[in-house]
This record gives sequence, C-alpha cells and structure tokens, in this order.
Amino acid sequence: MSEKISDLLERAAARTVPVVRALDDEQLGLPTPCGAYDVRALAGHLYRVVITFQGLAAKEDADMGAGPLELTGDWRAGFAGEARALVAAGVRPGAEDGTAGAMGMPARTAGVMVLGDLVVHGWDLARATGRPYAYAQDDAVVEDVARQFAELAPLARSMGAFGPEVEVPPGAPALDRLLGVTGRDPGWRAPARSGGRARAGS
Repeated sequence: MSEKISDLLERAAARTVPVVRALDDEQLGLPTPCGAYDVRALAGHLYRVVITFQGLAAKEDADMGAGPLELTGDWRAGFAGEARALVAAGVRPGAEDGTAGAMGMPARTAGVMVLGDLVVHGWDLARATGRPYAYAQDDAVVEDVARQFAELAPLARSMGAFGPEVEVPPGAPALDRLLGVTGRDPGWRAPARSGGRARAGS
C-alpha cells in the first residue's frame, strides 16, 4: 500500500459516515450481512472500533474485545466526530510506525484493519438498509485492503472474526473480493422482515 493510511481512512470515512447518519431508528433492528449483528449492534460495534483504533494510533493499549457502544443521545453526530478524530490520529507523526497495543501489532496493520472495518461495515449497513455504497470501483482504497485481509484471513477465521471465504467470479471488483475474503456474499439481500430483531453477536 503506497498511500498513507490517514488519506485512505479519510476517503473511507467520507463514504461510511453518511451511511451511519442516514440510519433511521426503525431500521436498527434489521439484520445485516455481518453474522448475528443487527443494524443497532453493528453501528455500535463500528463506533467502538473507531474509538479503539484512535488509541492504537497513539501507541496506547486498547481493549480489542470490548462490546458495541450503546447508541444514546445524538450518536450519529458522535460517530461522525469520532471518525474525524480517527483520521486526525492517523495523521500524527509516527502513527504508522512501530507497533500498537499490548499484542505488538504492527501499527500499519492496525491501520489496515480499521480501514477494512470502515469499508466492510459501511457496506454491511448500506446493504442492510437498502442504500447504495459508492466503493465498487474505488480500487485505490480496497485493492490493498483486500490483499492484506486475504493474508490475515487464516488468523481472523481462527479467532471467529471472518466467516468461511465466499468465492467470487474472476475479475470481480475489488470490493466484492474483499467481501468474499471476510465471508460475505456480495449479492446479499436483507430477508423479508419478520417483526423480530436479530440478536447482537460478536
């Protein structure tokens, strides 16, 4: 990846923040492509991720196993603010150098992970709520993330972070390949509403 993580994060946030801002209260119980997460839990998870990785960018330790944030108050504006803070954290000198967190994760790998979360979970939320997601042809952001996620996939699957890989056709857009690596079907559509709410999971 030749571009700075902070530049890529800024571009990813510019696409994902509007999806989060557009979530209606009545959509929070809808299922998503992300396993057992419903929209509420997934938005809270992504909110938590954005905050957690600010600490990692500052070379602080962070609780990687913390659950989704509760969506209270003006959480949509709060998420947008934390996304801006994440981009700013990535700009600080040394943010991409050395290691991050108690596990000694390479700082650039941590940056790729949060970048991938912004892209993939942005797609999850958009697909769950029937909104477009303008990333299919943005290879500059997703191409290297797809490659690096493919390298991380065995470990991620052993930890339960990725599902079994979904095969996509040769020559598929970079976003589809990224989704497949993480265990998502790029053609996923929300099932008919049953009136129930999907259970939040990990």
